Amino acid sequence: MKRTWLAHGSVLTANIIFAVNFSIAKQATPFWIKPFGLNVARVLVTTALFWMMAPFERRDRPVDRRDWLTILACALTGVTINQLLFIRGLSMTFATHASLIQLATPIMIPVIAWLFLREPIGTRRSLGLLMGVSGAALLILKRVDGSTADDVMAGNIMILLNAVSYSVYFILAKPLMNKYAPARFMRWVFTIGTCIIAPIGWNEFTQANWSAFTPEAWFSVGFVVIGATFLAYMFNIYALKHLDPGAIGSYIYLQPVMAALVATLWYGEPFTLTQVVSAVLIFGGVYLVNQGRAKQSSR
Repeated sequence: MKRTWLAHGSVLTANIIFAVNFSIAKQATPFWIKPFGLNVARVLVTTALFWMMAPFERRDRPVDRRDWLTILACALTGVTINQLLFIRGLSMTFATHASLIQLATPIMIPVIAWLFLREPIGTRRSLGLLMGVSGAALLILKRVDGSTADDVMAGNIMILLNAVSYSVYFILAKPLMNKYAPARFMRWVFTIGTCIIAPIGWNEFTQANWSAFTPEAWFSVGFVVIGATFLAYMFNIYALKHLDPGAIGSYIYLQPVMAALVATLWYGEPFTLTQVVSAVLIFGGVYLVNQGRAKQSSR
């Protein structure tokens, strides 16, 4: 019972970190460090921490040669494309927009599964997809007054593509996460992802004026690099050992709510009627998609 409560606390903490990260990451980039430079710091530190943990892990089966191509695809979709688009898009749009569009990930998974695995979608899930996509489109196409209007739209599109990329990663990674120890699997995914991201963002990483960083800047970068990447992942790993995946997935609903509260109350971002309508559509879409998945599983 104690481990169950600790697991719930772990997954709750991870989702709080993710929610707060939408606003804190915007404090780090692009003012203190450019987006791709922040990505380099993120993957370098996380990969190093994963390798430092390696001597303390139990021995696991060697990676099958035929799985390396899938691991490479996971590194591309789950680390490289995912993180580059997320940080770059977040730096251009509102934290509230990003958190709501990010919730499209569980909505896109059935589409990816249908395209790659030919899994049926069904009427209820199709309706959920339509609602979720409509909510995301409403945010993306909403006109924003001012000189940053084009940037906001472009940032929203990047966040949506980030959600699509992570959905592909989820489909590819799920069987390998069951086959290998999760920490070991993620260590290789991040190692390969780092080899790709580092050359892309190295110039922006070296251009950062590290000596001019204030304590607030160090906190923002540190939170993104360690808190929202390594620690949040470790919290989720502990939760996966003691909770059903469905229970863990339900906590994702907290992210946009908490992200909107933080962005509005602490950082003064506007919260509009459009965002409310978009939130209703996206939440409803996620609910119907999950209900459709549960109905199919029970057959």
